[in-house]
Amino acid sequence: MRTRGAVLREAGTEYEIVDLEVVDPGPGEVLVEMAYAGLCHSDEHLRHSNPGGRYPIVGGHEGSGVVLAVGPGVTGVAPGDHVVTSFLPACGHCRYCATGRSNICDAGATIAIGQLPTGTYPFRLDGEPLGGFCIVGAFARHTVLSEFSCVRIDPHLPLDTAALLACSVPTGWGSAVYSGGTRPGDVVVVVGLGGVGVNAVQGARHAGAAHVIGVDPVAMKREFAASLGATHTVADAGEAAQLARHLSRGTGADVVVVTVGKMSAGVMAGASACLGKGGTLVLTALADHPREGHVDLNGQMTTVFEHRVQGSLFGSCNPFRDIPMLARLAEEGRLELDSLVTRRYALDELNQGYRDQAAGETVRGLLVHGG
Repeated sequence: MRTRGAVLREAGTEYEIVDLEVVDPGPGEVLVEMAYAGLCHSDEHLRHSNPGGRYPIVGGHEGSGVVLAVGPGVTGVAPGDHVVTSFLPACGHCRYCATGRSNICDAGATIAIGQLPTGTYPFRLDGEPLGGFCIVGAFARHTVLSEFSCVRIDPHLPLDTAALLACSVPTGWGSAVYSGGTRPGDVVVVVGLGGVGVNAVQGARHAGAAHVIGVDPVAMKREFAASLGATHTVADAGEAAQLARHLSRGTGADVVVVTVGKMSAGVMAGASACLGKGGTLVLTALADHPREGHVDLNGQMTTVFEHRVQGSLFGSCNPFRDIPMLARLAEEGRLELDSLVTRRYALDELNQGYRDQAAGETVRGLLVHGG
């Protein structure tokens, strides 16, 4: 079938809206008509570099849609099912899935090139095979996914806010709850209050943190974080470090979650200064280029104060467990989803959406397919 989608032809360019050919779903594969896709910062990083990957590539990995057809052997979903994409497929059988670490499942080895676990590519452009970012390609109206990347949700759930359960909500929530191990009474600092950071705020409050300090230079984002449970908000990490020491009676934060749009040595230094003895520093942020993500770690301080530095991919979540669980929390009024979407964009407005994000005007932009 033919569809329209947003493609990056090479690094340093903007998304180009093109006509694509979508392959038929093969064994273990699912054809999905996408309804919505979140404008995640990871797809903005993709504009600058794609380490270990290839161009051209269809962007988008945070999405929701409806199953149109399934290939042989698919048992998890059926035509008509509503699904949320998992940008990290979970096979359920590899050693990582078997030990409760499905967020680093072996089936995700090809997320940078977009090749399905079967070895095929979901799209063709001018006769050439083309992948979808994170084996999803949510910026295309139609895409073929692995069954391992499709999480079925109840049909009554709104597909627009459900799309955020594909990445930003579990990544932020899990960064505080699972990766950071936030406990009742903790002092938590969240550095960066975009689409991921505000959900780290929600996760920290859900886990029982006594104080959640949100850090962002953009006033609108600080105000929004406060509406989601941040007890204090400040413009920079220096202020956060002083506040964390005051609120902890002199030690510092128990958990610091870094969710800025661009990781750097300066961000690392500021976040580390907030951390108290025995604290955990969670690194969820990425850089545009891998070389820009190099950071310094004071080994002496880490040893003496028994700091823990924890990388966090997808918030250490399991998509097939946590996406439905977070949807239930939202239904029960214990997790905010509706207000997370700042603006909505048509496919032709995708690049403007990312310009708005760069200007600090949105917490989360949402691409509306077929609108």
